[in-house]
Amino acid sequence: MIHRIVLSKQIGRTLTCLTFLVCYHEALMAQGRAATDTQASGSTLHLTHVMGFEGMSKNANGELSLQDHHLRFQKNENSSAQILIDSIQDLTLGEQDRQVGGVPMMLAKSAAPYGGGRAISLFSHKKYDTVTLEYVDSNGGLHGAIFQMKKGEGQVLKSELEAAGAHIAHLEDETSKGSTQETRNEVQ
Repeated sequence: MIHRIVLSKQIGRTLTCLTFLVCYHEALMAQGRAATDTQASGSTLHLTHVMGFEGMSKNANGELSLQDHHLRFQKNENSSAQILIDSIQDLTLGEQDRQVGGVPMMLAKSAAPYGGGRAISLFSHKKYDTVTLEYVDSNGGLHGAIFQMKKGEGQVLKSELEAAGAHIAHLEDETSKGSTQETRNEVQ
């Protein structure tokens, strides 16, 4: 009887370790693919248009590219929208985290003994970058667009837009200066 209990605990621990290793391996492989895709993409990014561009449906997948002083989102051969890069007033980067794996991952987490589901949860999330653009149309109206892309591609897009002449405010610099000033005042 005791032998069966010990054997079942060993099997449970082995399954937990194997599940952990598989999830960890998948996470590492996904990060490697994302880094390779980001480096090879150049100035064309595959992403999701969450909302904002006129004539484009929400949550549409497509290609975002910089062409002839325009930022162009192309859903397919017939459907595209573009704005002048000079019309961009600001760009904000953000991060988003989404759980992946669906029902099979939830079952694996609940079946893992000794709280092993928490460890699996650490590796069952996929991170995304979100980019929010503020731009002015030809009539002077202020508009916005939100895009979701693979982790790391948001900074690439920001750098390319800055190099192309987009007007991007550097709020991070102002925030860090304010924090430094507050720290100095607290010390005195």
